[in-house]
Amino acid sequence: MNRNALFLSAFLFVVIAISSSCFKLDSNLFNSKKIEVYQRDAYTGEQDFVLDNTYTIDDALIHEMTFTYNSPSTGASNTIYAVYLGDESRIQTDTVIVYCHGNRWNMDFYWQRAKLLANVGAKNRYGVLMMDYRGYGRSAGLPSEEGLYEDVDQCLQWLKSQGLSNDRFVMYGFSMGTAPATKLTAEPRSMIPSKLILEAPFASAETMVQDASKLAMPGSFFTNLKIDNAAEIKLVNQPFLWIHGIDDDYLNIKTHGEVVYKNYKGVRGTAVRVPGAGHSTVQTVMGFQAYSDTLLHFISR
Repeated sequence: MNRNALFLSAFLFVVIAISSSCFKLDSNLFNSKKIEVYQRDAYTGEQDFVLDNTYTIDDALIHEMTFTYNSPSTGASNTIYAVYLGDESRIQTDTVIVYCHGNRWNMDFYWQRAKLLANVGAKNRYGVLMMDYRGYGRSAGLPSEEGLYEDVDQCLQWLKSQGLSNDRFVMYGFSMGTAPATKLTAEPRSMIPSKLILEAPFASAETMVQDASKLAMPGSFFTNLKIDNAAEIKLVNQPFLWIHGIDDDYLNIKTHGEVVYKNYKGVRGTAVRVPGAGHSTVQTVMGFQAYSDTLLHFISR
């Protein structure tokens, strides 16, 4: 066998090996973990940070809920779990942050982040709604891209039924959660966010493939995901806050975050690049007070 034939054989072997895992990339994005009960403050597993007692949310202000609905994308009945931090009777007059968490595990892992958001500016200042997408935590079903959008929108339908107006609704997405946050701001379904916050957003599924594979091949060869925050953000006109760790080694700030921010053409964009912060350490590197002050300044303007 000549050199060209050997090279071709080796190349085809690599292509077949990579292509055989094309659905693995999709499944790895959805790094879910099923549980039988939410532990919240009693959770002792791995976390990005743990807040002190000054951030504790009173039990009377923690509302676990479920939403059961027929999924438009699958036709199947689906039940997802969510938690609301705040006084439900004040939703009509409160500002509410809808927090779309990342791809890791379930709401227990992000509980400290939700508490921090609820206490931005003052004790229990904001209402916070966080959900587990289908397949995460106690939520039923299998994770999917369209499932992200449908599950978050179900939570928005509930907030709307409680009297929340669009001008008091802030959408916040972290990592994988930037996909539903951006999509439902750019192409609203049940509600229209007044502001959008993205922490460590990825540009697109295509860019993730290119970063991971280092091969000049179309992303569709490796994944069925169509997520494209860099394109969706062009449709967002609302005020936009982008936060990204400069040392993020999971979603590179240059190939992901900077691209998203550059494509934003709305009324007011604010960029916060955090030196020394990685993918999950923005809050601890900035410091909880500085992080909270940044969000408060953006939301209250």
